[in-house]
Amino acid sequence: MAAAPFIIVGLGNPGAEYEQTRHNAGFWFLERLAGAIGFKTQKKLHVQTASVRIGGNDVLLCKPTTFMNRSGQSVRAVLDWYKLSITDNAAGLLVVHDELDLPPGVARLKFGGGHGGHNGLRSIQQHLGSNAYLRLRLGVGHPGMAEQVTGWLIHQRIPAADRAAVDAACANAESVLAHVISGEHERAMNHLHSLA
Repeated sequence: MAAAPFIIVGLGNPGAEYEQTRHNAGFWFLERLAGAIGFKTQKKLHVQTASVRIGGNDVLLCKPTTFMNRSGQSVRAVLDWYKLSITDNAAGLLVVHDELDLPPGVARLKFGGGHGGHNGLRSIQQHLGSNAYLRLRLGVGHPGMAEQVTGWLIHQRIPAADRAAVDAACANAESVLAHVISGEHERAMNHLHSLA
C-alpha cells in the first residue's frame, strides 16, 4: 500500500436542507479545497472523498456521510483503512468544525481539548478513544442563549454576511495548511492567529 495521505475531515450533516447551516462549516472548508475536483462516495468508509496536493503532499479530504453525531464512525473507518493510529499522532489528521465560541471570520488551530458539547467531536473522541488530533475551529458565533443553539446550528440558514466572514476565515486557514501538513503546527498557529 502507498504511503498514507494526510487526512482532513470536515464535519457537517449530509443533505440539501443542511448545506447552508452553520453546523456545515467543516464541509464548506473542504469544498473550497476540492474546488472543481468534486467528491466521490466511499460507501464502505462512510465518507465522500477528494484527493488533492497541498504543499507537495498528498491530502485526502473526507466528508462523513453519516450525520454529525456519528462522525466518529467515518473517521475510525478511514483511519483503519490506512492502518493509522491516533495514539502516537501518526494519523496526520486534521478535523475541521464549526465553533460557537468564536465569531464568524475567526479561525483557530488547536491540538486536543474537550469536545465542548460538539456532537461531532464527541463522536470522534468516543470512536478513537483519544482527543490527540489537530482541530481547525471555524467561528460561527453564538445565538446568546443555550436553548437556541440547536436551531442556530442546524435549522437556520446562515446570513450572507456571516457566511462571507466564515469564507474569509477559511481562506486564512487555507493559507497555513501547507505548514500544518508538514508538521509546523506552531508556525501555522502563530500565523493564523495573527489574522482577523
